[in-house]
Amino acid sequence: MTKKEIASYIDHTILLPEAGVKDVEQICNEAAKYSFASVCVNPVYVPYAVSALKDTGVKVCTVVGFPLGANSTSAKALEAKDAIDNGADEIDMVLNIGAARDGRLSVVGSDIATVVQTCREEGKKHGKNIIVKVILETCLLDDSTIVNCCLCAKKAGADFVKTSTGFATLKDIDGKLLPNGASEYHVKLMRETVGPDMGVKASGGIRTANMAATMIKAGANRLGTSSGVRIIENWKEDLL
Repeated sequence: MTKKEIASYIDHTILLPEAGVKDVEQICNEAAKYSFASVCVNPVYVPYAVSALKDTGVKVCTVVGFPLGANSTSAKALEAKDAIDNGADEIDMVLNIGAARDGRLSVVGSDIATVVQTCREEGKKHGKNIIVKVILETCLLDDSTIVNCCLCAKKAGADFVKTSTGFATLKDIDGKLLPNGASEYHVKLMRETVGPDMGVKASGGIRTANMAATMIKAGANRLGTSSGVRIIENWKEDLL
């Protein structure tokens, strides 16, 4: 896989709460330079990113219900609508994690379906097909719940399932932080569950070319990372 090809997998991401305009400007410039798939920014920066990336071919992605997924469904739908009205092309929503862990799958599915429907309707008004990705937060879910959530997202008509926000704070008994991002195992499980026709986005902790290659081999066809430039600059075609 060439550098140009791997670039088309990358959502160049900056979701830190302290990110300012200069930070967003930088990732937009980098995304345009390397022809990344998208930039992923917090909702407040969608209008800026849309303006900065006009005519570059780089999409603007933003997040909904981020990072906890604990907003009401109506709030998520309104957030998605607002983002699309501001020019967003892709929406990464966090599902209702608590409902997923409880096994309340009808709530999980309804939450996703409402946001997907909102994105379809609002996108149509703007002449766009909005891509919807559903963030599972895999580090907080067991395998059967991951499978069930993937199936909920697929049934709801989402375009992708996504591993992580990168902001979960899972700790062991001594308070030590545990891995909270994408894993090869979870990406494989998600790909096996949704099949070949739905997207799988690996996100969280992908900082090297080798890790990017591992995620793609496991079944990811989109990568959320703040290390896109490093990955491209260190990419070798024999990695894939």
